[in-house]
Amino acid sequence: MSLIVTIDDDPIILNTILNVLRPYYTVRPFSSGATAIRFLSSNHTDLIILDCSMPGLDGFEVMEILRDGKMTCRVPILFLTALENGDNEVLALEKGAGDYLRKPIKPEVLLSRVRLQLELQRYRNHMESLVEAKTKSILEAYDQLRLREQSIVSILAKATDMRDNNTGDHIRRTTEFVRLIVEELLSNPKEGYILSRQQADYIIESSKLHDLGKIAIPDRVLGKLEKLTDDEFEIIKQHPLHGAEFLDEFVDTEGNDFFLTTARDIALYHHEKWDGTGYPFGLSGAKLPLSARIVAIADVYDALISERPYKSAFSHEKSLSIITGDSGRHFDPYLVMCFQNCSDYFRDIPRLVTRNKTSGNYYV
Repeated sequence: MSLIVTIDDDPIILNTILNVLRPYYTVRPFSSGATAIRFLSSNHTDLIILDCSMPGLDGFEVMEILRDGKMTCRVPILFLTALENGDNEVLALEKGAGDYLRKPIKPEVLLSRVRLQLELQRYRNHMESLVEAKTKSILEAYDQLRLREQSIVSILAKATDMRDNNTGDHIRRTTEFVRLIVEELLSNPKEGYILSRQQADYIIESSKLHDLGKIAIPDRVLGKLEKLTDDEFEIIKQHPLHGAEFLDEFVDTEGNDFFLTTARDIALYHHEKWDGTGYPFGLSGAKLPLSARIVAIADVYDALISERPYKSAFSHEKSLSIITGDSGRHFDPYLVMCFQNCSDYFRDIPRLVTRNKTSGNYYV
């Protein structure tokens, strides 16, 4: 049975409401707003019938407190107002009352208005339940799509890593280096470098595809153990274009898919340089997407600390010095500063990637 709380300083009104509603509902009468508020702070009710004019807290003050209360903010309120005071009716509705009832009370009108408010509240609750269930279903479907998307990205990244025998776990490590720089950016926002949490996550995830274009590079070049010739290096330099071409098949022309657009930007521009001497287009400065500028630092750092057939691995300190020295030339100066701020964590990534790979839990 629905519980109705009535608040009025006039015992005759309270008794009238009680007699009319008691055969159909549970009724709790209160002669003051303060007493009712104490009760409602820890007890549920389905409807509140509230008098406008009361000593102490008047009806409007009580309603404001109830609208701010955790237990009462959504409970419908039926406002009682004097017949001659039309202004109170308007004000009550503006402040959130569901309906008003004029005094003197007519039993049949009271019962009809109460039934209507309770029916409307049941309908609202039902609709909210439907919306909540539908929202939950949509979110679950979205999560499944995101997991599938992440799996596809990881498969492509794994294929790229396996394709280039010289780089080992390069993509896994680079992704984690990107994560560190991105998290540093989120902690130190600056105009031109501000990311939402979703944008940050997309940059981290899509950075796995930065070398996707290497799939199109011939084996004789990609798998060569000796240092590349100039002609072979020119072939390697085509992999940003190949990666962008591959992703262009899936990026909509309006650029509405931020994830794929970001992946394409990273694949195409991560070998460009801040001073315009990079490839494939020789773009410079802020013309380069922020995502690609971030990946450029992570990519080069991993190349520096990694052993290759034609070079020994540099230490973390040496690699840090090289990247810092190239600030303003190869790399965005502000991103270099972010890299420096979190560089102590970079030294642990290779070990963590190897450990998680060995245990079967890939770090990326």
